[in-house]
Amino acid sequence: MSALAYEHVATKDAPWPVADCDMINGGDTAWVLVSMALVLFMTPGLAFFYGGLVHRGSVLTIIMQCIVSMGLTAIIWFFLGFSLAFGESAGGIIGNPASYPLFLSLDPCTPAGYPMQSSGTIPGLLFAGYQMMFACITPALITGAFADRVTFPAYLLFISLWIILVYCPFAHWIWNSNGFLNQWGVWDFAGGIVVHISAGFAALASIFVVGSRKYASEEERTALQVPHNRTFVALGTGMLWFGWFGFNGGSALSAGGMAVFAVVNTCVSAGVAMFLWILIEWAHVGKPSVVGACIGAIAGLATITPCAGFVRPWAAFVIGVVAAFFCYGCVLLRDVFKWDDALDVWAVHGMGGWIGSILIGVFADPILGGPAASGEQFAKQLAAAVGTAVYSFIVSFVLLHLVNLITPVVPSDADIAEGLDSSMHGEHAYDEDAIKAKANKGGWGDDQEITSEYPQQAHVQPQFFTQEPQQPPQQFVQAPPVQMVQMQQQQPYSYPPMQQQQPQPQQVN
Repeated sequence: MSALAYEHVATKDAPWPVADCDMINGGDTAWVLVSMALVLFMTPGLAFFYGGLVHRGSVLTIIMQCIVSMGLTAIIWFFLGFSLAFGESAGGIIGNPASYPLFLSLDPCTPAGYPMQSSGTIPGLLFAGYQMMFACITPALITGAFADRVTFPAYLLFISLWIILVYCPFAHWIWNSNGFLNQWGVWDFAGGIVVHISAGFAALASIFVVGSRKYASEEERTALQVPHNRTFVALGTGMLWFGWFGFNGGSALSAGGMAVFAVVNTCVSAGVAMFLWILIEWAHVGKPSVVGACIGAIAGLATITPCAGFVRPWAAFVIGVVAAFFCYGCVLLRDVFKWDDALDVWAVHGMGGWIGSILIGVFADPILGGPAASGEQFAKQLAAAVGTAVYSFIVSFVLLHLVNLITPVVPSDADIAEGLDSSMHGEHAYDEDAIKAKANKGGWGDDQEITSEYPQQAHVQPQFFTQEPQQPPQQFVQAPPVQMVQMQQQQPYSYPPMQQQQPQPQQVN
């Protein structure tokens, strides 16, 4: 996306790109179409990844926060966002909102240009759709930091404003050919600054606004911070890794050598970072974990993103090593400062994208089509990484406070105790939790109250499961758990003895 700046031919009579179907390359278009689908696939992957890391009372809440970003952000991008990011530049700061509203000025034959080539070989409409996928996943990344602590209305309002005031300006500054950082010589291949720094430091700002999670005891804190479903985490990691090939490889906007380097480097960095994270965790805590391996892979993916198409595979290996040690150190630093970044968004995405953006100045090879590694390039990348991190932090901090003036950002203690899945969305991720909540409202008539809070990860069954069977109220007779109890009380079914079949005599012709 260095490769993603959108150039247009502007004249008085024809202010927007002139259609030219002869410039469109079928192979390049097919690759970016596939990449667009792969990037879209990452957001459900993120939902599984985050959903597995939280406790069982907030699974649907964080999945909903990820999924709704796909809808809300797509609407904003369609009406306004693409124009702000890639429209006619106003002083290199922001795009003209009248450039591409409703994608009206784009069609299948309008080519998309970018700095590395004199003209684009994919349709501008496809470019707008591909960029929409990046916009959709970026605010969803932030949700992992404030898990269990943000109301749904406040979240919707926050990400709507954040896309307009943080994400779109970042995309314009770096990926629009007329953006001031692009003009200055700052490079970002697939979103180290635009996606990961913006989301990571917004996540850091959010934890200073919503505060830390509250626990009745140290035991409760330990229990609620244990990932409730490690299988979800592994599944989400696989989906993200798979989608990342479109995230990085598609950012070349062509099916050529740069895309090949980006895809291979993505896999090399992720693999190295994952394995090293396992070894570091093994040495640090005594045992390697599945969750640690998954987080290590994500760290490698985030760190290689800004330089995926600009470096050789050997450099991607080194970047993977840096990602493992640097991001693991940031996780430990977060613990030292007692920042309640629930799912380490800042440490892995924010700081991974931050260090990866700087390493462009160390490892970039100009033969591949990007900048040349140099002290000057390093300084530019460092300045851009620091400046954008500060901007994202400050604007996100202010936005959350402004949103809080309109609607409460932090849920009430009662809503948190009930579980946000139930209090915010009226749902439960697991049937046994729904049964437990129903029993707590008096439906079962037990003498002992059954709590609907989530003090531990292990499932605590209602009383009628563990003591002498009681006759439940008539309205629950058909409930699946009761049927299971009744089936267990019945005698095992005896199969009738099998009758041995006598061999039939064969007819002889």
